[in-house]
Amino acid sequence: MLENKEGQSVPQVSFPVRVDDAWQTWQSSELFAGKKVVVFALPGAFTPTCSSSHLPRYNELAPVFKEHGVDDIICLSVNDTFVMNAWEKDQQAAHIRFLPDGSGEFSEGMDMLVDKSDIGFGKRSWRYSMLVNDGVVEKMFIEADVPGDPFEVSDADTMLNYVAPNAILPPKISLFTKPGCPHCANAKAALDEKGLAYEVIELGSDGISYTSLAAVSGQLTAPQVFVDGEHIGGSEDLSAWLANK
Repeated sequence: MLENKEGQSVPQVSFPVRVDDAWQTWQSSELFAGKKVVVFALPGAFTPTCSSSHLPRYNELAPVFKEHGVDDIICLSVNDTFVMNAWEKDQQAAHIRFLPDGSGEFSEGMDMLVDKSDIGFGKRSWRYSMLVNDGVVEKMFIEADVPGDPFEVSDADTMLNYVAPNAILPPKISLFTKPGCPHCANAKAALDEKGLAYEVIELGSDGISYTSLAAVSGQLTAPQVFVDGEHIGGSEDLSAWLANK
């Protein structure tokens, strides 16, 4: 159980996948042969750590991985294809390939299939990440075999530090916006033009209010931009910040 598979080939598995309302079958050989692929596996779609941390950071750093020779990033979970498709749509993770290991065959072949019946999950994948080079596991980061759902070493930053220790990380940008705001649209367009990824926190959704905006920025107007935790300001302030980049 939880055996490190470095130096071994990945399991040869057929994955039934629903794509655009039609069934396809993806093969391990198609996914891994002749490519350098990062895989991160997790206990379940829509679960808290997976949705808030594990998946988003890999999606955020995907362009950096690509710059350093990674051809694809795969998110694997023991969920059926319909659940994984719904999670993909919810997460809007355009840089990630979602791989449904519905029967757990791949996870079992990796010796990473664990029993989570105590929380009503049944058989699921343990949380881990690996770099696969032409179908052979080059490096694995396996979470410690302790109770709960540890998340210490399978994260995107740890993997990127292995792939490219000197990689320059993109800034973490958060953008508070409101619906129908032209200045907010200008801020998004400016960031898009620079090719910078950002998260949007929209006032009026998910309980986010002007009180929330004032609490974190001291301002009541949108947009408000934060970069690496530092408050930059509004749309004009963002333009000035970008001009220096």
